[in-house]
Amino acid sequence: MTSVLDAVDRIEIQELLARYAWSLDTGDEDAFVNCFCGNGELIWDVFETEGRWRGAAALRRFIGYFRERPESAGRQHHVSNVIVEPMQGGARARSYVAVAMRSGNGPHVLNVMGHYEDELQREAGRWRFSRRYIRDWSGPVLARFAGQDGARSTRPRPEALAGLWATQAQGD
Repeated sequence: MTSVLDAVDRIEIQELLARYAWSLDTGDEDAFVNCFCGNGELIWDVFETEGRWRGAAALRRFIGYFRERPESAGRQHHVSNVIVEPMQGGARARSYVAVAMRSGNGPHVLNVMGHYEDELQREAGRWRFSRRYIRDWSGPVLARFAGQDGARSTRPRPEALAGLWATQAQGD
């Protein structure tokens, strides 16, 4: 078990979170895939049916979907309030994510307010995601507040993402 993460580990993990955002927002497919372990998995757990992309081919289809959509240009993922803890076989991280969308000359729009839950492992000398969950800022994370029952809340998947959901499993 990894019982202690030193300062270098923590900095490398913070940089991994930044590399993910930069690669996704600039359409850098290779850098995006290299953020994940060879069998790494991205799980978008927001909608009634979650999305799962596992392995390099599926992750390439994920970023490729966004690269091919003109409205994705100008998107920025802002990651903050990162908490990193050791866990069996690696580390886990939790962080806030807000996604801003460029809208002409402005004002720009906050498109997403959520959080990431990450499981990380060292592979080929670098920290990488073994599993990354994308979650809304709702449900269990707010369970301690009055009026919140902590139940996982979902919403219908926007029709614009139907094509993305089709990229999940293609015989990988």
